[in-house]
Amino acid sequence: MKKIYILLTIFVASNCFYLISNAQSLSSKAEAAYTADNYIEAQRLYLEAEKKEGISSELFFNIGNTYYRLGNKGKAILYYERALNIDPSNEEARTNLEFVNSKIVDKTDVDEANIIIKSFQDIRNIMTSNNWAIIAIILFILLLSAIALYVFATSVLARKVGFFGGFALAILVIITNYYAFSSRNKVENRHYAIITTQSVTLSTSPRIPKDKSEEAFILNEGTKIYILDSVDNKTNGKIERWYDIKADDTHRAWIKKDNIDII
Repeated sequence: MKKIYILLTIFVASNCFYLISNAQSLSSKAEAAYTADNYIEAQRLYLEAEKKEGISSELFFNIGNTYYRLGNKGKAILYYERALNIDPSNEEARTNLEFVNSKIVDKTDVDEANIIIKSFQDIRNIMTSNNWAIIAIILFILLLSAIALYVFATSVLARKVGFFGGFALAILVIITNYYAFSSRNKVENRHYAIITTQSVTLSTSPRIPKDKSEEAFILNEGTKIYILDSVDNKTNGKIERWYDIKADDTHRAWIKKDNIDII
């Protein structure tokens, strides 16, 4: 049994080492290809790294860069958005996203938040959900310390510090936990999408427009939309998914799944 355990340990360790070294070689090869202006190869390697080593904000940022270099603004915006979903503090991704957004045709706003909510979102986006959670845990430990100080201290001043300090810490614990959950929900939110085809004519119903009366409006590559609902229609024996979307407060219509990628 001891020999079998040793052999299994060696086998697992060797496989883990192979996977890690292979993932690292994929990333380094992709970076080298990108530096050499071989964007097609860099993109292929980065996408392969995504499958083998998992997602990260930095990886999505790099994929976005390759798509932009290859002239695909829609996919570039998609991956910059995905990078920011994982890590809102990724300033390089934010800068590149703003730059590419300035070059697309449609300038829409699907964010209905008012100035107060936007301020809340700006604070939330300072850190990732994990960082907010860590701060919340630290503050909770300090809260327990403040409670202990209030309960066990003999000095009146120390008890006051424990009471008022604990009250302030309790509020901060609630706020940081709320930010952590909100940030996590933002990552898991599957309502936003990007138009990835050059242009698409949206429909007033979940099917290809039969005539001009069923055509809603046209959206172009890179436009960010908000998904409200979806339906599956059977056309010529094939199931097609259609999304009920809005581009802003006044533009709402149906779009076929093939024309978008969900962030």
